[in-house]
Amino acid sequence: MSGHSIKIIGSNDVFGIFAGQCTVQIIITGGRMAKTSLVTRIIVGLVLGVVVGALLNFFPEYKAWIISSFLQPVGDIFIKMMKMIVIPLVFACMVGAIAGNGDSKAIGRVGVKALFYFFVVTSIAIVCGLLVGNLAQPGVGANLTTLTNTQSLSLPSTSESTGFAQVILNIIPDNIVGAMAQGKLLPVLFFSVMFGFGLSALDKEKKMPLIAVVNAISATMFKVTHIVMHYSPIGIFGLIGVTVANFGLSALLPLAKLIAVTYVAVILFGVVVLGGIAKVAGINIFDLIKAIKDELILAFSTAASATVMPQLIEKVEAYGAPRSIATLVIPTGYSFNLDGASLFVGIGTLFIAQLYEIPLSLADQAMLIIIMVLTSKGAAGVPGAMFVILTATLTSAGLPVEGIAFIAGVYRLMDMPITALNVLGNALAPLVVAKWENQYRMPAAPVVAPEERPQVLTSSISAGSSANAT
Repeated sequence: MSGHSIKIIGSNDVFGIFAGQCTVQIIITGGRMAKTSLVTRIIVGLVLGVVVGALLNFFPEYKAWIISSFLQPVGDIFIKMMKMIVIPLVFACMVGAIAGNGDSKAIGRVGVKALFYFFVVTSIAIVCGLLVGNLAQPGVGANLTTLTNTQSLSLPSTSESTGFAQVILNIIPDNIVGAMAQGKLLPVLFFSVMFGFGLSALDKEKKMPLIAVVNAISATMFKVTHIVMHYSPIGIFGLIGVTVANFGLSALLPLAKLIAVTYVAVILFGVVVLGGIAKVAGINIFDLIKAIKDELILAFSTAASATVMPQLIEKVEAYGAPRSIATLVIPTGYSFNLDGASLFVGIGTLFIAQLYEIPLSLADQAMLIIIMVLTSKGAAGVPGAMFVILTATLTSAGLPVEGIAFIAGVYRLMDMPITALNVLGNALAPLVVAKWENQYRMPAAPVVAPEERPQVLTSSISAGSSANAT
């Protein structure tokens, strides 16, 4: 154990020592052999992925084979493992939060406040997106001919209806097992809420064993998450390698302005808007960012917010939100509180209008805000939601839907900061709601990921025995 700092803490109970037993804690910290933090390993994986992806562009004869046979499978394994955790975790957490609370009125009040918060913040994000689009004008100067030659014009499938009746039908599952198998979050949320309220209505002797089971499932899924996270640097290496290898400079240059504007807008919204909301609530946004830095880097690297939901719930709870609020607000926010996506809808719509040189008056843009608010909520939980929202918005505004194809070509690069902003927004939301409910508790110590905490070994030894540490 060379290179480690070891502390042995014995009991001061003299009677216990004379009785022949002494409880000791061995705390292993620091040293050359100390485990590298998760965030460091993730960054290393990210950097290596960038390097390998860039090098593959110099070896086109090997690029397709390496991507399909190695990099893509390595990344997909991580995404699949994280997605397999989300549905059982959401079900267990939601049912446990509702049935275990015992106060259905309090749960309903938290839900209403959360939905109100989601509506206000995402609406602000849409307005900010339009404001940024007007100021930066990312579509002005872009050459349609150049874009056509460099971008894939295959539109994502956006055939699902976003009408009000269809939205309700999409939320209510006709087969909950099928909805779980297909990873449909909104139907699972709906069923979990109904199941939780139904369970809470049972007699205590009937419901308590089942509540214990769902709480055990929730705790188990968090443990599974910690196991899977050890693979995350390898998964990120593969995902980033594929992204960099697939986008050369020739593909990026025509849309460089749009990409740059998106990154700047995401940073400003996170610092100014979410930072302002946090300040009003008495929370430091930079402290929150520091607390969830692992999750932000992971979400950015994978462009998949589902990969961090379990860890985000744990971190937010450790930061001061009660488990009952965190487990209710965060899963719901994954469908209704997509700040990054809402921000980009405004930018993307104006980009297409500017690209086709279609002027939009102030009245036109005011109408766009209403359309975007409705379509962004209507497409919640729909696969390819961003393109569904853009399609519905462009169609309603009479703008060319074909323009989405230009964005689709490089959307993966913009989806990375968008996803990170979605995660930051969903970390802040339960803390704000907890403040409103007067249930926020200041964290006693810095939030530390479970895998980064020092190992603590507790055992009983006989009096007179010796413990040697080197």
